[in-house]
Amino acid sequence: MSESKGFVPVMLTPFHKDGSIDFNGLTSLTEFYIKAGAKGLFANCQSSEMFDLSKEERLQIIAHVLKVTAGRMPVVAAGNFGNTIAEQAVFVKEVYGLGVQAVILLTNQLAAEKEDDRIFEKRIFELLSLTENIPVGFYECPVPYKRLISPELLGKIVKTGRAIYHKDTCLDIDQIKEKLANTALNKSFGLYDAYMVHAVDSLKAGSAGLSCIQGNYFPELIVWICDHYNNPALAHSVNAVQQFLITEMAVMHDYYPKSAKYFLSLRGMEIAAYTRKSGNEVVDAQVKGLMEALYKRYCLLVSENKLVLNDIQLVSS
Repeated sequence: MSESKGFVPVMLTPFHKDGSIDFNGLTSLTEFYIKAGAKGLFANCQSSEMFDLSKEERLQIIAHVLKVTAGRMPVVAAGNFGNTIAEQAVFVKEVYGLGVQAVILLTNQLAAEKEDDRIFEKRIFELLSLTENIPVGFYECPVPYKRLISPELLGKIVKTGRAIYHKDTCLDIDQIKEKLANTALNKSFGLYDAYMVHAVDSLKAGSAGLSCIQGNYFPELIVWICDHYNNPALAHSVNAVQQFLITEMAVMHDYYPKSAKYFLSLRGMEIAAYTRKSGNEVVDAQVKGLMEALYKRYCLLVSENKLVLNDIQLVSS
């Protein structure tokens, strides 16, 4: 229930026109998150287009982010890839060997959509047993399907002492509160909410922070709400920011992650809007118009509410 909250970005992966990873762009992006005030980084996640990366590329991206951060903040990364739990355990160990603080387990990789929660729970504990004492986290990734962890199961996992991070996507503030109640005794564990519609309520309920795609447009704004969500003197501005995140939800999701990459280019970052799937596809006029209008509304939000945000000097490649 700490008052101090943190933003953990779900990192994008910049690509060149030929589909190869833009490591210079990844350096700039990493520094961007750090200067915005992030408290940690989630590399090799859904926003990183992890399912469209090879095993070697996943490891290269994680290693590069660790090199750039150079111990300035913790880095976590998804790592349970493989057709069997045994194969997943091998890759978890590889990822942890790079130096991450914890390896994130994708819930939908532990059981098929039609398999029940008893199988899901069995495989979680099987994977934990095969990965020794490696710290882990969980991510209720919505692709290829969303598998939620129940409050009861999350409490049972956290009691093992192995879990330190959970990126929650249940979209239900009552379920968030129940999960927080079931994990409250473990001070090394943090639940990070991905759903910005109830961001303020989630932080007030005891979430450790936020871990959302909106931070790939304006990370300094997500840091600001983590810092000021419970400041009575700024209540009006907090409400304005919360409403902005609600109002702009759809436009930030519809063409993501291409839209976020183009938005960052509007802010001066030298990364292309290419995605691994779209290759050299040009951002069309519709997406450009939507992002340019969003940028103007964002600037208006900041100026009208006199928000004092972290001053980010963009690092060009």
